[in-house]
Amino acid sequence: MAGKEIHYYAGGNTARGFRSYLDSTLQYMDRIFILLGAPGNGKSSMMKTLGRKYNDEGYDVEWIHSALDRDAVEGVIIPALKVGVVDGSGPHVITAKAPGAIEHYINFGSAWDTESLAKQKKRIVQLRGSIEQHLEEARQCFREALEIHDEWEKIYITNMDFAKADEITAEWIAACFGELRLNKQTQILQRYLGAATPHGAADFVPNLTAGVAKRYFIKGRAGSGKSTMLKRIAAVAQERGFDMEVYHCGLDPNSLDMLIFRELGIAIFDSTTPHEYSPDRENDEIIDIYARAIEPGTDEKYAERIQDISARYRAKMKQGATKLGEAKEAQDQLKELYVAAMDFNQVDAIRAEVESEIDSIARRFAQDSSES
Repeated sequence: MAGKEIHYYAGGNTARGFRSYLDSTLQYMDRIFILLGAPGNGKSSMMKTLGRKYNDEGYDVEWIHSALDRDAVEGVIIPALKVGVVDGSGPHVITAKAPGAIEHYINFGSAWDTESLAKQKKRIVQLRGSIEQHLEEARQCFREALEIHDEWEKIYITNMDFAKADEITAEWIAACFGELRLNKQTQILQRYLGAATPHGAADFVPNLTAGVAKRYFIKGRAGSGKSTMLKRIAAVAQERGFDMEVYHCGLDPNSLDMLIFRELGIAIFDSTTPHEYSPDRENDEIIDIYARAIEPGTDEKYAERIQDISARYRAKMKQGATKLGEAKEAQDQLKELYVAAMDFNQVDAIRAEVESEIDSIARRFAQDSSES
């Protein structure tokens, strides 16, 4: 029987530049294969093949998706084997802890025709420059969108009862954590709830919370303290030894959007645009911060101003998505140049070598499991 799968983003083009949490994702791995090369070298296809193989063999698999290309993955993790295979060619920067012992670098450059690529040097340099320019233009749009969002937040901050917001947080901690403490160090995995993509905002909330028994949907407005609530919960969870997945906002990585405590069977997340969901399971529960902690009538009082801010914010986010689309178009053209110069028989040989090593790890894992 196939194992479970979860999907998420580890990096994103945010209002604060490109930010990656790939190091966090890889911190508990014993073997990391870092694939080096250019777009179109077959790295994503190789990771997909490996991920599907081990998932079909019954292993749970984590898929790390590309925010720029929805058809590509940037990594595949097999938690039980403590194995990760990731694209290390950028823009992620992977901090090696023990090169050769944990991290194994695989250079796809051995499979390309350098003579053919040399003839395309000027075009390659041009396309890489174009990609980076469009990405920076997108990030600038997101920076401006965040500034507009700050205007939105000020409306609700000035109409907020912070004592009631603190009360909501305290109630949740008491109801979900009680007096429970675990005598261990917390394991924290940091990721993104969603990402800005050429097609707009995207997320994997339904998949990530599918195996969680109790889900809390935080409803509110910009500036109503949703992220602050999550940060306070995370601090308490860490102090009490609960493992957690911390999901950051794809626009502002300094803000939190979701926490998952799998050992407790609990997820709590910001369920507002652009990742707005409604309860559809018996144990789902809404936490309405607007209703409990915001001055009644605030929406109506500032309706015209909110409408203006909302329109400017959406326009700026759409402009950013367009710039990401232009970066994707340039990247697709760059891929074509490298695809034409690749010897994919050598790529298959590289994949077979990696697969053989993971198979060895899997055999040792099965043997250890049978003896314990």
